[in-house]
Formats: sequence, structure tokens, C-alpha cells
Amino acid sequence: MQDILERAARIRLVIFDVDGVLTDGSLFLSDSGEEYKAFHSRDGHGIKMLQRTGVQVAVITGRTSNVVIHRMRDLGVSLLYQGSIEKLPVFEALVEQLGVEPDHVAYVGDDVVDLPVMRRVGFAIAVQDAHPMVKKHAHWQTPNGGGRGAARDVCELIMEAQGTLDEALGKYL
Repeated sequence: MQDILERAARIRLVIFDVDGVLTDGSLFLSDSGEEYKAFHSRDGHGIKMLQRTGVQVAVITGRTSNVVIHRMRDLGVSLLYQGSIEKLPVFEALVEQLGVEPDHVAYVGDDVVDLPVMRRVGFAIAVQDAHPMVKKHAHWQTPNGGGRGAARDVCELIMEAQGTLDEALGKYL
């Protein structure tokens, strides 16, 4: 666990996938083609708390959805990249744009399309219900599944490792 905390302590940017990470991976489509997704409210609050500590948050997803735009706007996440089937070029451009070393980046994924980025970051995280190959290449696995508290697990682990969790939670006590 010490290695995990050391990795988490270095993080300046967390990148989340959407389907299977911020959601449980279910895709709800109406007859007219509208897409619906369910996000866990505690994940959202964790992301907000993490951002308040100075850690940046980004989203890279292969799908494109207005629902994701609305949710990320709600959470104050402006680094949103949709329709990115190949995530590695987006990742490389993002770290260059932000001036962040890959060793200071965490990536949270659930499926094999996430592996190219996961293999480049300092802290690769698989959600609890990720594909077995993703779990194999992850440094850490969340206790909760995608869309079921996994993002909150990530946020709180990073804040704990960086010494900011008690202050973030203390305002509620």
C-alpha cells in the first residue's frame, strides 16, 4: 500500500474515462436516439473536493454525448475530450498543454481501450469491475465499481496521500 500512496501523493492531474468509470457502463437510448447516463452523486462530490485541493481533472471518452457535457459543466471540469477513440494522442497533447509530467498523472479506466494511456501514467487505476486485462496493468483497483463510487474512491485516496482529505471532509463535521 505504501507504493500506492507514494504514487497518489505525486498526482497533479486525474483523467477519467466515462462509460464504465463515471457510469456503470450502461447505455440508455430512447426511441428517438437520445442518450441517457446515470452518474453517482458521491463521485461528483469527490471530483469537486479534489479540484478544490488544486488537483486538475480531465475526461477522455470515446463516445460523444451531450449528457457528459452537462455533467462535466456541473462539476466544473473544463478539460473534456469526447469522441476520442484513440485516447493516447489526446493524453499526450493534454500533458504537453498543461506542462504536467506523465508520472504526475493518474488515469482511471475500465476497458482495453484505456490501456495505452494507463501504461504511460504514474498511477494507473482500474475500477473494481474493469476488464481483467485492465486490472492486470493497473497499479491500484478501486473498492467500488464504475458509476458506483469508484471515482470517489480515487479522489479520496489521492487526497489522503496528499494530506488534504481531513480538511476537505472536516468542513462537514
